[in-house]
Amino acid sequence: MCKLLLTGATGFLGSYLLESFVFYGFDVVILKRGTSNTYRIDHLISKINVYNIDKITLKEIFELELPEIVVHTACNYGRNGKGSVDIVNTNLVFGINLLEQAIKVKSKTFINTSTLLPKYVSDYSLSKNQFSEWLKKNSDNIQGFDFRIEHMYGPNDDSNKFVEWLINQMRNEVNDIKLTSGIQKRDFIYIDDVVDAFNIVIEKRYELPKWNQFDIGTNNFIRVKDFILELARVLEIECNKEIIPRIIFGAIDYRKGDIMIPELDNKKLLSLGWKPKTTIKEGIQKILKK
Repeated sequence: MCKLLLTGATGFLGSYLLESFVFYGFDVVILKRGTSNTYRIDHLISKINVYNIDKITLKEIFELELPEIVVHTACNYGRNGKGSVDIVNTNLVFGINLLEQAIKVKSKTFINTSTLLPKYVSDYSLSKNQFSEWLKKNSDNIQGFDFRIEHMYGPNDDSNKFVEWLINQMRNEVNDIKLTSGIQKRDFIYIDDVVDAFNIVIEKRYELPKWNQFDIGTNNFIRVKDFILELARVLEIECNKEIIPRIIFGAIDYRKGDIMIPELDNKKLLSLGWKPKTTIKEGIQKILKK
């Protein structure tokens, strides 16, 4: 049985990956803080090994568990007043510590969750891109896969994430839902398709070179405005009330450095046999159903 160490398991992506890894028979070790909310994974705790990283060092964990694969999804977006030091400590320093310990115990593969955002858009994107460079630099010592994920969405995401926030605004009858003009384009990819990408790369890791960067997206870019209107139309039927007239496009400015259309190339993933299965309409229906 292959031993896999997962960070960020209590988060949105991490919890879906954990569910999948347990299902496919991996011997899973997760790292979390003592204060982490485990509501997403409580039903899986008895099936995995859990370490609180505020009570035991990474060195001790790696020497005890000797994971073959490390999947690193823990991150800090800089929300809720988190400053640059917190962001760098989580997204860069913690990642380097994990990488160093994985190399020391001769782990075979390190999978990192990165971003498609250009480096200098924010502290978050800078720190994530910098760790990707550290992983590439060390790929002579450990196989490194860097996953750059486009706009991921699905049920049970954090309430301050864009899609969940929108749904709450629409359902709670907020009078003026103030948004940008929404002409920027995004590739909205459903969480199950993201998990499938991780699984197929792990399955085929022995066939792959020491370093690979994968863009995870459908390559189907739509205007954010069109996604919002589709969501609103579905919710109008569900709630039997008008929502679209409450949406005010162009009421707020774009964020500094906001990208109008990201650059994405998913050919590497497609060549491995991966393909996205969930349309935007299907994804919206799944979110609202759950």
